[in-house]
Amino acid sequence: MHFAQLPQMEAAAVPADGLLLDVREDDEWTAGHVEGALHIPMGQVVARFDELTAAVGEGRRVHVMCRVGGRSAQVTQYLVAQGLDAVNVDGGMLAWDAAGRAMVSGPDGKAEGAFVL
Repeated sequence: MHFAQLPQMEAAAVPADGLLLDVREDDEWTAGHVEGALHIPMGQVVARFDELTAAVGEGRRVHVMCRVGGRSAQVTQYLVAQGLDAVNVDGGMLAWDAAGRAMVSGPDGKAEGAFVL
């Protein structure tokens, strides 16, 4: 797939209060994620679309993230086609970490320490 026309944003540019949708699998989420992000694995996005639209509310942008940007690009393409204001976080969690953005780990987000991204 080619995503040249896909809306993208650098990890460092995502607003601190932005809605972040993490589409990685449960084990990846547990290893390290952004506190406050909405976690819906890629394979569940269609089935849980109502949950996502409820979180989006009126006119809010969705910043979609995975590990490196491939899965999130596909989800972003789907969300844009559904009429949502969605943007792919370029480079995913690896870029987020490289930009020094905060993360937590563990299923409840309370663990600290090394992250395995």
